[in-house]
Amino acid sequence: MTPIPGPHAAAHGIGDLFAAVLSDEPDLAALVQGGDVLTYRAWWAESGAAAARLADRGVGAGDIVALLLPSGRAFAVWYLAALRLGAVVSAVNPRLGPAETAHILAASRPVVTVTDTPERVTAWPVLDPAPGDGDGPVYVADGTDPAVIVWTTGTTGLPKGAWFDHRTLRFIGAHLGPLSAPYDRKLFPIPFAHSGYVTRLYDQLAHRAALILTDPVWHAADMLTTLQRERVTLGQGVPTQWEKLIALDGLEHADLSALRLVATGASRVSPELVRRLRERLPCPVVVRYASTEVPLAFGTSPDDAADTVARTVGRPLGGAEVQVRGPDGDALPAGEVGRVHLRSRAATRGYWNDPDRTAETLAPDGWLAASDLGTLDAAGRLTIVGRADDAYLRGGYNVYPSEVEAALAAHPGVDRVAVVGAPAPVIGEVGVAFVVADGPDEAELKDWCRARIADYKCPDAVVFVADLPVNAAFKVDVTELRRRAAELIAGSPRAAADR
Repeated sequence: MTPIPGPHAAAHGIGDLFAAVLSDEPDLAALVQGGDVLTYRAWWAESGAAAARLADRGVGAGDIVALLLPSGRAFAVWYLAALRLGAVVSAVNPRLGPAETAHILAASRPVVTVTDTPERVTAWPVLDPAPGDGDGPVYVADGTDPAVIVWTTGTTGLPKGAWFDHRTLRFIGAHLGPLSAPYDRKLFPIPFAHSGYVTRLYDQLAHRAALILTDPVWHAADMLTTLQRERVTLGQGVPTQWEKLIALDGLEHADLSALRLVATGASRVSPELVRRLRERLPCPVVVRYASTEVPLAFGTSPDDAADTVARTVGRPLGGAEVQVRGPDGDALPAGEVGRVHLRSRAATRGYWNDPDRTAETLAPDGWLAASDLGTLDAAGRLTIVGRADDAYLRGGYNVYPSEVEAALAAHPGVDRVAVVGAPAPVIGEVGVAFVVADGPDEAELKDWCRARIADYKCPDAVVFVADLPVNAAFKVDVTELRRRAAELIAGSPRAAADR
């Protein structure tokens, strides 16, 4: 029998973990989506029936099963069903476009795609998500057996498939620190095809946690209702979601007493957002830095000083090693900006069927080149200054959008902001700020910036928008903003406005 819930239990296999919970408390909630509650008993039974259907279609150990399903009960059931057969899950976000979806299917070549939208799948066998009858086997996975392929969101080209084995998923499940506690009720507002779900199965089983889903079409008011009704203990979300939640009228009257911790990350977190979260929510706030390739990387601690949480993403998690390297590949001293490199047991094993792009990112000695630029302080805390492809060169000077965003976000009239570079004659590139604000005009915000950062870093144009566009992972859609900024600077101001 497995031990009592906790991170140590993540070392056990899926079958053993389920045997323990089914013996002790089978009717414990595993997934809550509105009025639909999936218990651990039902999860195991329905996944067994689904596994039997997959086996009837010829799926066995090592085969690819693509899941093109929305977040929820069906995804959880079929994900577990595939792993019970020793299959490898290729998780496809339903919000991706036709070209991205077709690319993922062609790159992973699934034996079958489980989907409720079969018209989106061409040239590949499909299976509807009804579990059916029967009881599939329980494959005992070796640590190095592939478990899941997680696809990048495609904002910088066609998606890449970072794959993880069972050993890595167990390691992640044992090293999430304050993000996991026995019997947690975790708010889960991000897509199930995201690494934040598919790499956390062992974590959920080990802690016997319940995932509390937000509504399929996300709204801040609905998120607040869910936090209260479901007595959520761990609030999770990307910065855009928390920004909108803490701006709600009536937040001060909400009963959020069950919250023990709030975590945010997945994109740049402004110091102003951290300050406001700490002021408006009755619990500690932590920041997490991770990526599709390294789902467990850096984090702050609940007892860190506000300044540490506001300006850094904390220290390495799970024993990860970190270096900030210059263009020559040498490690840089503390305080200098360079590309972040990580070596961690929580990292991807590579990109699925893509040795060339694997070699570009993952070195033979295990060091992985992240897409972000950052600096390390003397205590080993990391500050992210932007993505390697975010920085723009204005008149010979590198400008990092995060620094400009932080200056603008400090203005009391600014709610949200994103800054991108756009091509410009003579000077090379200029900065364009997209701002959600109430009150200030462009001249005021430029003056505000000049009083806080170097003149060349101040945005050359400020575009006021009702909201910032987001991609399939609820991150700010930088690709779309760059398109708007380029059209604006090229002389089409209407192209940059809201649509």
